[in-house]
Amino acid sequence: MPRDPPTVRIVARAGGGAATSPPLRGASPTVESGRPPTSSQYGEVVHDRGGTVGQDDTRAVTTLARGRTRHLRGNAVARAVFEGLPTRYDRLAFALSFGQDRRWRRAVVDRVAVTAPQRVLDVATGPAGIALAVASRTGAHVVGVDLNEPMLRAGVTHVRAAGCQEQVSLLVARAESLPFPDDAFDAVTFSYLLRYVDDPAATLAEMGRCLRPGGVMASLEFCVPPNPAWRGMWWLYTRLVLPVAGAITGGAPWFRVGRFLGPSISTHYRRYPIGDHVAAWRSAGLTDVGVQVMSLGGGVVMWGRKAEPPVRLP
Repeated sequence: MPRDPPTVRIVARAGGGAATSPPLRGASPTVESGRPPTSSQYGEVVHDRGGTVGQDDTRAVTTLARGRTRHLRGNAVARAVFEGLPTRYDRLAFALSFGQDRRWRRAVVDRVAVTAPQRVLDVATGPAGIALAVASRTGAHVVGVDLNEPMLRAGVTHVRAAGCQEQVSLLVARAESLPFPDDAFDAVTFSYLLRYVDDPAATLAEMGRCLRPGGVMASLEFCVPPNPAWRGMWWLYTRLVLPVAGAITGGAPWFRVGRFLGPSISTHYRRYPIGDHVAAWRSAGLTDVGVQVMSLGGGVVMWGRKAEPPVRLP
């Protein structure tokens, strides 16, 4: 059976004309809000039907402090939780990581740069921080995808400011259904993604599908410190300090996100411990899977290499 065409909507074309350009032919450097594309070098694509943030989505996020956990994941929640924050996203990551986010990102980029890739896919790219870092370190053409259009609008601004219009392209797409053929990229990166998808293992498999055999996948996620003492301090920080500080410095949107993130991280790792992550990477076809716990357990970097297909004897 042929694969159904994945859903995608072009957000920005940051480059044009080069042989390594992603499937953004015909788009302008600004966000497209009208008709969807009909075709590209990667085959047929159609308009994203993932929905928009609604009142129920926002309510799902703001009721978490009352003990509800059933709305901690999913595309709608991923859109709602960062509503109103695109221009402040880097500050949020800095605050939640105790100022370590940039060091964590460098660790991800290091895993990719050593392979000298030519084509890189950055999933959950947000405002394009890792996409730009990979482009700068490797010279590769980078495609960044995210389902949050306002976040990608901030990414377009960052790409232009960095002068990387010929090297970095951004588009709206869901990690669970990527609009690329098999083995399309030399490397795949993603960050802060798996807590927001309904099926992390299936999402890993979809990203692995787009990675060529021998290519490297690397990721960054928040984590829960394994040491009880540090875990207690982390709990107090994420449940009390972060929401209050967010409310003081950024108002209601920051308070909402600050109150959401701690329970989101804790719940994810209760359901999917690190060992389950490793198993899911291997099931997605990755070998030599590595795990590096960062900053006493506040973050975790993972990497692996897609297995080569078995040699068929004549």
